[in-house]
Amino acid sequence: MDVRSSEVTIPVGDARLVADVVLPSDPVGVVLFAHGSGSSRHSPRNTAVARVLNGEALGTVLIDLLTPAEDAVDARTAELRFNIPLLAERLAAIVDWLGAEQSTRGLPVGLFGASTGAAAALVSAAARPAKVSAVVSRGGRPDLASSALSDVRAPTLLLVGGLDDEVIALNEQARGLLTGTVELRIVPGATHLFEEPGTLEQVTAAAAEWFTTHLSR
Repeated sequence: MDVRSSEVTIPVGDARLVADVVLPSDPVGVVLFAHGSGSSRHSPRNTAVARVLNGEALGTVLIDLLTPAEDAVDARTAELRFNIPLLAERLAAIVDWLGAEQSTRGLPVGLFGASTGAAAALVSAAARPAKVSAVVSRGGRPDLASSALSDVRAPTLLLVGGLDDEVIALNEQARGLLTGTVELRIVPGATHLFEEPGTLEQVTAAAAEWFTTHLSR
């Protein structure tokens, strides 16, 4: 399948955020990634997931939600990575940008969030119910989305490692607060980062199935 890759800079409020955008020749939708705390758009796990989604005719956007200056501060203090309102506001602005950009205008949008990025994705989905068509959380902290969970309308898939006991409990609680279509899947033998052989492949297959099902025009 032919794909077109580009690095773009997206203006979001006072910030300018760098993203890697990959678009197949005839995309059925586009998935915006929100990486977890301490990670970046170059996350090997997210890029592996993105490659498979591209093969399913889905565009992908991997973006750093913090500027280099903010990232330097966060490396010292770890405070911005947990600023869910800030991250969610930026994600929502990028969703708006995708809706206005010629190459992605009219495409259904999905959000793929990992760890704290999953909370930001869910808050953004609640803020843009008409624009976000599906959400997948990988080892996510949906509890950090708090009161926004009941406002999420997008079908949501929660993927958690079977050995990630604390996060399983947090996702079970979140599942009870999400009022739309929601599914919690436990990946046996996986820890938080899905580093065990075959576990990330299970996450990728589940995410691809979820997005191709729910991002149909």
